[in-house]
Amino acid sequence: MQFNAIQIATLIGGTIEGNPDTKVTGVAKIEEAVIGSLCFISNPKYEDYIYNTSASVIIVNNNLQLQKATSATLIRVPDAYASFAILLQKYNEMIAAQSPKGIEQPSFVAASAVLGKDVYIGAFAYISEGAIIEDGAQIYPNCYVGRGAKIGKNVQLFSGVKVYNDCIIGDRSIIHSGTVIGSDGFGFAPQPDGSYQKIPQIGNVIIEEDVEIGANSAIDRATMGTTIIRKGVKLDNLIQIAHNVEVGESTVIAAQSGIAGSSKIGKYCMIGGQVGIVGHIHLADRTNVNAQSGVSKNVDTPNTVLNGTPAFDYKSVLKSQAIFRHLPELQQRIAELEKMVAHLNDLNLVQKQD
Repeated sequence: MQFNAIQIATLIGGTIEGNPDTKVTGVAKIEEAVIGSLCFISNPKYEDYIYNTSASVIIVNNNLQLQKATSATLIRVPDAYASFAILLQKYNEMIAAQSPKGIEQPSFVAASAVLGKDVYIGAFAYISEGAIIEDGAQIYPNCYVGRGAKIGKNVQLFSGVKVYNDCIIGDRSIIHSGTVIGSDGFGFAPQPDGSYQKIPQIGNVIIEEDVEIGANSAIDRATMGTTIIRKGVKLDNLIQIAHNVEVGESTVIAAQSGIAGSSKIGKYCMIGGQVGIVGHIHLADRTNVNAQSGVSKNVDTPNTVLNGTPAFDYKSVLKSQAIFRHLPELQQRIAELEKMVAHLNDLNLVQKQD
């Protein structure tokens, strides 16, 4: 696709500096741009690239003060990062408008399954008895939709996604390849002989609207009741959500994190990569958990920032780290003080004897 600077500026409400007819044919990072590239800069440390880049159009913040001339056409906006995100979303919508429709063969759609309008079912997909696929949903090749499952409007299930029986995917949600929704929760009862008896997992998973889940993640069905991912949640790749967990609205979780059974995560939380959260606890709204932290206790105060294993208040962690760095010096000072105290005790003993 080809656009010119004036069309781009109109879409994002920007002001042009340079040639409004400059054409772009693709997007790129500023340091990798070629002629025809559209780029953006919001971080000042990349400013030097403006003066020697081959990019044709660059989106910049209104407050950027140029130090010298640039050959690129600039589009000034209040927030370059947000504006570039809007452009990418518009581009994605144009691509989506060209998405395939219909049922490819070979694939299997059960007689009792219900398909809405403009649905796409890719080759080798399997749609089970009683499943509901609503308008505009896209089920890419090699997907599985279990018995009684419901796939909402304009949902995208990329290749290899598995949605088990009775699970529900909300409108406009996106689930990337290899992810499993509704696998059995990790429920096993220890027996007197040391073996484990499987506990049947008879609940389901509900994923609400506008959720995005990365590749190769697993969200377990509830033992009883429902595992719930609330609307607007964004999950990275390689995430484990255990049985009966609830993840609150618009929470984001980075890769390789895991949440154990029956924990409740509040709204608008931010959880870094490789975080572990134990079962049966809750995190207050807007809790931030830094990467590689282990959370083992309830967090009752909103806007708390946690760090470390076991995780505790971030500012306290920084103070503790500062002290830890000086431990050798502190140990030496303590040893010197102990010698001084011992010497004073000896003097006192001598004075008493005199």
